[in-house]
Amino acid sequence: MRSWPSVYLPPSDNSTAHPLLCLTDSYSNKKEEFTDFPVASYVCGITPYDATHLGHAATYLTFDLIHRFLIASGRTLHYTQNITDIDEPLLERAKRDDQNWEDLATSQIELFREDMTELRVLPPNSYLGVVESMSTVINYIKALIDTGKTYDLQGDIYLDLRAIQGALEELPISINEAIDIFAERGGDPGRAGKRHPLDTLIWSAERPGEPSWESPFGNGRPGWHIECVAIALQTLTAQSWSDKESSTSISLQGGGSDLRFPHHYMTSVQARAITKKAFAKIYLHTGMIAWQGEKMSKSLGNLVFVSKLREEGWSGNEIRFALINRDYRADLNWEMRTLEESRANLHRINSALSREEVAPTHNVVLKIRDSLSNDLNVQGAIASVLDWCNQTELGAKGGNAGELSRVLDLYLGIAL
Repeated sequence: MRSWPSVYLPPSDNSTAHPLLCLTDSYSNKKEEFTDFPVASYVCGITPYDATHLGHAATYLTFDLIHRFLIASGRTLHYTQNITDIDEPLLERAKRDDQNWEDLATSQIELFREDMTELRVLPPNSYLGVVESMSTVINYIKALIDTGKTYDLQGDIYLDLRAIQGALEELPISINEAIDIFAERGGDPGRAGKRHPLDTLIWSAERPGEPSWESPFGNGRPGWHIECVAIALQTLTAQSWSDKESSTSISLQGGGSDLRFPHHYMTSVQARAITKKAFAKIYLHTGMIAWQGEKMSKSLGNLVFVSKLREEGWSGNEIRFALINRDYRADLNWEMRTLEESRANLHRINSALSREEVAPTHNVVLKIRDSLSNDLNVQGAIASVLDWCNQTELGAKGGNAGELSRVLDLYLGIAL
């Protein structure tokens, strides 16, 4: 699958020691340092039944900041993002609009590429759809079946969670809450014949009128979680540079907080069943974006699209600045004045950078690096830049505008 154009990154100044990146793991709630390199990062991509809304954009911008920081600090990064281009929401939307599901997916993936380009998000090294990866997914399903920890239910194949040590005991939420959320997010806890309500679907037998693929276990299509397991393990652990002795398969798995359970938890369980080791060292999840007090969702019809904002005259820089200037783990209630404030701040920063004489910049650069290294404190980084603007406006001298401009581009993705 074609991703989107690469982004130029200015060179990093490593004349002073670069701090290690420290992020809060979503399950342990503890800060973890990136000390194992190279870094293998897997971020769940879109289900292409609609265009990129601000919730999507906020998530991918957060991981873009992480990836930029790692690269700037001299780390080798391999980044994989998938596309869930065969799933219930896509089929339902195509049926509703009397549209071919493949055509719908293709159109929305192209729009997503355009949005990511305008937002200056670094493209993944591996950008793969489930459909083009079907043979890989089927191979990993076979590997899971070969563990003896799956069972057949009327042609559908499920993972038996009771057969996986810790799978039910280590749930990040109570069992009752887990069952409720599982039902809300694509699971089928009430299906008769399942050994446990949380057992996850690995392979769905062919249904009339739905796309299907041939496999050693019958025609059908894969379950949601195993798709990410397969793509991540294939691209991030089969590389010659990967650390075969690592205690985890990959370094980082992430996405929006709605993926914390069940998707990422079940992904980790399935991967562990295959590899016999933990899936990711750090799990990171971004807060939800709300509009008028409600989480943005297709069902509520309250989505704010990046493409629509661009059509209205807002630049990628302005949208990017508005979405990164926050606590990435917290939910955000979106307001249009956020964009207006971003436009004003960018104008102020650009004006200060355009002066012949500017305030000292070296310490500002160090503050930006230190802030970002501490759990991606973008608000602290931007506050130091605005303080520098104030000093410059008051007539302070001795700085290098080019130095600060390059750092804003390298770390924050803001090109002025």
